[in-house]
Parts: sequence; structure tokens; C-alpha cells
Amino acid sequence: MFTFVQKRRWFFLISAAFIIPGLVIMLYSLVTTGSLFRLSNDFLGGSIYELQFTESGIDETVLRQVFTDFGNTDLTIQQVGAVEDDRWSVRTGFQDAGTTDAIINRLDEIASLDRDRLFSESVSATVGQEVTRSAVLAVTIAAVIVTGFIVLAFRQVPDAFRYGVCAIIAMIHDVLIVCGLVSLMGLIAGWEVDALFLTAVLTIVGFSIQDTIVMFDRIRENIPKYLGEPYEVIVNRSILETLHRSLATQLNAFFVMAAILLFGGDSIKQFIATLFIGLISGTYSSIAIAVPLLVAWEKGEIPFLKPKHLQSAAAAEG
Repeated sequence: MFTFVQKRRWFFLISAAFIIPGLVIMLYSLVTTGSLFRLSNDFLGGSIYELQFTESGIDETVLRQVFTDFGNTDLTIQQVGAVEDDRWSVRTGFQDAGTTDAIINRLDEIASLDRDRLFSESVSATVGQEVTRSAVLAVTIAAVIVTGFIVLAFRQVPDAFRYGVCAIIAMIHDVLIVCGLVSLMGLIAGWEVDALFLTAVLTIVGFSIQDTIVMFDRIRENIPKYLGEPYEVIVNRSILETLHRSLATQLNAFFVMAAILLFGGDSIKQFIATLFIGLISGTYSSIAIAVPLLVAWEKGEIPFLKPKHLQSAAAAEG
């Protein structure tokens, strides 16, 4: 019988090998760009224009001059795709609807715009700040509710609070994996954190917690059933009994997401890729982080968190 929990130190090292570089990347991004991620207008506020011209001859100098004429001094201009495509992305400070229309008309006069592929969006700084606060609040409330639910559901199991704490640690593990990936891709591929990223994170949190609870529930059922067996043996048996269900559930989602990544539109690929990595991490963390942490806690391997039976034994020896 394969022993998952006996290999817990290896699992912890594998996770650290992903999380620590991710934290370093986010710190680097913070130092070099002022933010842990490349943020979209959803958070920063401002206006963004996606432009494609049907006449050649437009260049960055011309674009910059047009936007500067309308009072924009803080500009980020990028050419998108091949040079001959004449596609550009322009980010500016917040522009009202009237100014946006004027800019678009002016650009259309210089080099004809493809109106079918024109995209512009403006978000005020106040809205961006509100989105940020709501995101932090949503994740915090989710963590509190999950911990309370697990403690309540597992109240008949000794040390039920441990289950809630281990589930939250596994959830944080998955969020850190995803955040490190998105921060890296923001630096090398221009990925931006937007409202869809928050949707992906909250979905990942839900999947991770659900998978962890399935594992914990089987442990709860097996503890009275196999009284007298070592805790490690009971936990390992519980993992093996629920592994097929966990993998079958996740594989269905993986196949759908893989299809969307291969054949879906560009606008949703970042969201699906984030979700895909997060669900892989969530499946891994339920098996290799949350449950092994329970065993490590039971055996007194976590610093400053000695279980009561080991504290009593140490006191008796003293």
C-alpha cells in the first residue's frame, strides 16, 4: 500500500520549491513595478484602448502625440502582434466618454480605424479601489466561514480545530502558487490581474476546500471504525479510499479547460490557464498538504504546536 503521509516531508519540500520562487518573483515585481502583479484598469483605474488600423503608417510617435494633445502625459503604448497588423494597446489616465470619443475620431482621421475591432474601457480610481477592497474582504470572509464550518462539522472528532487550520493552510498554498504564476507571467508575458482573476481565485478556493473536506470526512468516518490503529495508518487508508473520487472529479474539469485553452478565444485564455493551474494545485494540496499536515501536527512535528497527548507525556517524564 502506497504511504502518502509517510512521504509528507517530500511533499512539503516540493511545495516550497514552487512557493518560495513565487514569493521572490512577487517581491521583485513589487520593487521594480510598485505592485505584486501587473494590474489592470479594474484595480488601478484609467482608460485602455485596443486599436487596429486599416491603413499603414501609424507609429508610436503619432499615437503619443494624439493622446498628449488631449492632456495625457502618463502613457503606456505597446504594439500588439506582427508589425504589419497595425494593432496597438494604449493605457492612459482616466478619460471621460466625451474625451474618449474625441480621441478615437482623431485617430480615425489620421489612419482609418477598424471599428469592429475597436475596444475602449474607462474605470475611475475610486471604482478600482472598491474592487480591491471587495476582493480582500471576499477572500477573508471565505477563510473565516470555511474554518467555522469545518470546526462545526468535525466537532465530534478530537481536536477539530486542526482540520480547519490545515484546510486554510492548503487553501493559502493554492493561492500562493497561482499568485506566483500570474506575477511571473505579468513580467514576461504581460498578464494583468483583473476581475476575472478574482473569479478564478475564488473558484480555486472553493475547489480546494471541497476536495480537502472530502478527505477529512473520510478520516472522520474511519477514526471510530479502526480504533486502535495508528493515526498515520488511518489517514493513509482514508486518502486511498477517496483518491479515485477526487481525481475523477478534477479530471472532468481539466479536460474541459484544456479544450478551451486550445480552441477558445484569447480573451479568456489567461483566466482558464490560471484556473487550470489552481485546480491542479488544489488537488495536490488536498492530498499532499492538508492531510499530511494533520499527521505532522498529531506527531508533534510542527514547531510550537505540540498536541496535548505529547505535552502530557513530556510532563510525566519531567
